[in-house]
Amino acid sequence: MIQRGNNCEPCFFAEADYRCYLDELAEVAVRFSCAIHAYVLMTNHVHLLVDSAEEYGISRMMQALGRRYEYYINLK
Repeated sequence: MIQRGNNCEPCFFAEADYRCYLDELAEVAVRFSCAIHAYVLMTNHVHLLVDSAEEYGISRMMQALGRRYEYYINLK
């Protein structure tokens, strides 16, 4: 799965942003029964290798992750 910034703009602006994203990813992965096998966080996009025990687990995980990370960025 690849997640990109809007118009290829940056998703991460500081080292703390990467840590926040990974922390949120860990939480929502457990919540939606997803296993994260690998990830790469680039400045303007993310690569994830994920599987889920739930039918819509990955899409729900990504939606929750996006909402949480967007909230974090908007607060900054």
